[in-house]
Amino acid sequence: MISFVRSIAALFCAGTAFAAIAQEFPTRPITLIVPYPPGGATDTLARIVGKAMTAQFGQSVVIDNKAGAGTIIGAQHVANAAPDGYTILITGNTTFTINAALKSKLPYDPLKSFTPLATIGGNSLVMLANPAVPASSVKDVIAMATKEPGKFGFGTFGLGTSTHFAGEMFQALSNTKLNHVPYKGSAPAMADLIGGQIPFTFDTTIAAGPQLAAGKVKAIAVTTKARSKSLPNVPTFAESGLGEFDLSIWIALVAPKGLPEPVRAKLEKALQEMTTNPATRAEFEKTGLDVDFRSGATYESAVTKETAMLKSFVQRANIPVE
Repeated sequence: MISFVRSIAALFCAGTAFAAIAQEFPTRPITLIVPYPPGGATDTLARIVGKAMTAQFGQSVVIDNKAGAGTIIGAQHVANAAPDGYTILITGNTTFTINAALKSKLPYDPLKSFTPLATIGGNSLVMLANPAVPASSVKDVIAMATKEPGKFGFGTFGLGTSTHFAGEMFQALSNTKLNHVPYKGSAPAMADLIGGQIPFTFDTTIAAGPQLAAGKVKAIAVTTKARSKSLPNVPTFAESGLGEFDLSIWIALVAPKGLPEPVRAKLEKALQEMTTNPATRAEFEKTGLDVDFRSGATYESAVTKETAMLKSFVQRANIPVE
């Protein structure tokens, strides 16, 4: 009887402690890890999230760009961080599904290393060309690449990233050969595309939007089955003759595994509120993000399903696995 009472008392104390943690959190700045260099799409979104969180919590949010190895450096840093809510990762599905499909071994587990907070939305990738390149459609690019296999390069924001996967998917489905030119992020790849150092890139519609509006690049096609809301006049690869082409990007926020539930719930609620706040939502949409809040509870099934699909495509297309 005494042990039973003690157990109940311990549970009560634990519950009270967790409630206190949730009520007090955060008491110091939060670090938002971006696994890309400054200037890219994820970095842009992180700064919007950081500003909104600062307003909600009354604590500053520090953006920390830990780029490299196809988002692995930043993801590993968060996986190894203390599970207290003060270190959060914002990234796309490159980190959680594409890396798992393209790499035989990762220093983190997409499912076991993180506590999912929420998915805030997604967008398409787009194949871009320098305006001087004599190709304005998927058909034109295929003709160029077929005539001179291996001559033309496509830039991406890193080995193993979503843009790299998009390029591999294009080559597999079009039976063409292009040269992959990996950069350390979106910004340097875009700079070389605009400067004419490379003829093509794959990038997010978020990063591409301002450059397209300025006429510095031109769009060939988007990677999703449906046209992008932010680029409605740009055709999809599927409607351009590559029917199986379907690759979308979604943006999630996760914390280290073991995050106390009250803190997780508080962070998830904050993310949900910012996606429904008209001003913040407008900022997201202005970048090209299709805002679509999904709770952390949907993360595991989404990652499991997409990873299986991507691995299947990698095997069928004989895409090299590192």
